Amino acid sequence: MSLTAILSEIDGGDDKGVGKLLQKYNLENSHTFAFDHKEEDARIELCQGLLKVLRRSDHPLCQSTCLETLRILSRDKRVLGPVTTKEGILTLAGLARIHVVGHDGEPLEEAQSAEEERVVVEALKCLCNVVFNSVPAQQVGADVKLAEGLCARLPSVSSSHHEVGLFSLRLLFLLSALRTDVRGMLQKEAGAVRLLTDILERTLDVRWVGPYEAEAPKPEALPISSENNELAMEALKALFNITMSDSSDEDNDHQLRLIAGIMRHLLMLKTHTEDKTEEAHSHTINLLSNLPVRCLDVLIDIPVQGGMETYGGKNMDVVQILLDFMEKRIDKGTNYKEGLTPVLSLMTESSRYHREIRRYLKAQVLPPLKDVKERPEIGCTVRNKLVRLMTHVDMAVKQGAAEFLFVLCKESVDNLLKYTGYGNAAGLLMARGLLAGGRGETQYSSDEDSDTEEYKSAKPFINPITGHIELPMPNPMEEMTEEQKEYEAQKLVKMIDELSRKELIRPMGVRKDGTLAPLGEAIHECSPPPSSDSDSD
Repeated sequence: MSLTAILSEIDGGDDKGVGKLLQKYNLENSHTFAFDHKEEDARIELCQGLLKVLRRSDHPLCQSTCLETLRILSRDKRVLGPVTTKEGILTLAGLARIHVVGHDGEPLEEAQSAEEERVVVEALKCLCNVVFNSVPAQQVGADVKLAEGLCARLPSVSSSHHEVGLFSLRLLFLLSALRTDVRGMLQKEAGAVRLLTDILERTLDVRWVGPYEAEAPKPEALPISSENNELAMEALKALFNITMSDSSDEDNDHQLRLIAGIMRHLLMLKTHTEDKTEEAHSHTINLLSNLPVRCLDVLIDIPVQGGMETYGGKNMDVVQILLDFMEKRIDKGTNYKEGLTPVLSLMTESSRYHREIRRYLKAQVLPPLKDVKERPEIGCTVRNKLVRLMTHVDMAVKQGAAEFLFVLCKESVDNLLKYTGYGNAAGLLMARGLLAGGRGETQYSSDEDSDTEEYKSAKPFINPITGHIELPMPNPMEEMTEEQKEYEAQKLVKMIDELSRKELIRPMGVRKDGTLAPLGEAIHECSPPPSSDSDSD
């Protein structure tokens, strides 16, 4: 479709003719994401022309067709200039029925025609593309308080106007993700946390039976509908952005506990597919990671439903779901940084703060040792999988797995080494300055773990480096004479010295505080000071 013909028709003022040509262009380019550089100027001119038509036309079909074309063009960052002005953003906001400063938008009503609703949806899609692809558009959106206008629509978000609600939430997510000032305004001035929480309550059909306890879903309950699930996911993503900034006032604490209660409810629900359920759980975990750890007691404190006597009457259903989610992500074997580290971090911090959660996870992940014939990293238990991650190439994954196990061991070096071996734990211990042993800084309860009889009998034969019983190895020096041993020792010293001089290796030692230092420095620090007394005359 020739852009010249479309531009001529726009200049001629025949909106009906423009609509027909644009429909053909939209059909041809609906899946186009890479555009011809030679037509860049023509596409910029077309953007200007489309805005001109949108301002003069009041016919819904013409408006939705122009907006669809503008949405296709907005995939190209280089042609967005005319749309990213204040006038351009206000035009789109008006068509999306968003009330913003300096421009009154009409409220979306139930009785509105399908054609008019299509205009609103297409305008919201255009705004999403433009805001995502243009920094100037993000600035204009912040200046005219576009996010505040969107908040005014949130109380009416429902499945009856699904796409309007979905793209309103998506635009709010983009604005809050890309602008920290918008994020702060949404939290402190617009009351977005409460509004988004209300959306989650409606879409997830939350029914409270206690201050922060939702009614448990019945076994025969239907999965969340696809439309409600989509709305809930967008609300979760926007809430994640807004709750990134810390606020500790009493009213906010109450609101965050409500969110934790809704997140517990969501973790207990199912969607139509396993992949969608996993996605919902992933967004839930991300949001829980933003909440103050003191609020996470809501996950296990369920008075109406009750809990387990072993863990002080606390309910561990959600903790087990988190553990299962973590193991599933480990088994996938890909995208550990984005997919695994959030749940590891959440379980680590909740275990550090909540004794019952730590005790439950310790029992599931690090049960009392019996068989120590295999290395800790070999096997298919959760412990084996986590120990393997302690030597992962990605630093965040390695640290996350090691820190989780360390907290389960109440930050005791001896306990950690018992379950992992010194070789696997060396990275964490070096980072924490605990190579010489000891404990971390967090104070834990004094309950002690008792070793099994099998472990006690095997303990003298366990190699502390590998963490398992090794078969006796032949001594390579057994047949050597003293001269041969001395020769091999000198040879080894020369090799180490040569590698050190070439800076291929750097011999290290452990200081008194448990941190690493160059070998000479560590020896000097550990050597006793020379005596100040002298017997010489």
